[in-house]
Amino acid sequence: MTADIRIDTLTIRVPLTLRRYGGRKLVIVPEGDGVPVRAKPTPDDTLLKALARAHRWKRMLESGKVASLNELSEAEKINPSYLTRIYRLTLLAPDIVETILDGRQPRTIQLANLMDDMPVEWDRQRERYGITAR
Repeated sequence: MTADIRIDTLTIRVPLTLRRYGGRKLVIVPEGDGVPVRAKPTPDDTLLKALARAHRWKRMLESGKVASLNELSEAEKINPSYLTRIYRLTLLAPDIVETILDGRQPRTIQLANLMDDMPVEWDRQRERYGITAR
């Protein structure tokens, strides 16, 4: 008596990206296309802190407390390169800032993404970060 054993292979492909975030690895899945939306908004504390710093620094410059970004970096005891990359967050489109503050940003928006070659034009920002204008 011989048993007829048949082995079928099932291959499932899931588009995802692995990213390091705060020392942890996160699985990033694309938004939409049958991927469930987050159950509740989850603000990213790192992004919120960076936005708050950037806008505080902007107020310091505009009020005349400091005369330049170099003077600001000395006053804050922060590397000038890091300060200017964080300061660029003041150029984000208002609706993107609102989305981040509400915790509704796509999972792909992280501080590292925003600090690296962020476009100045709001339409290009929305396109790059996958946010639709309201």
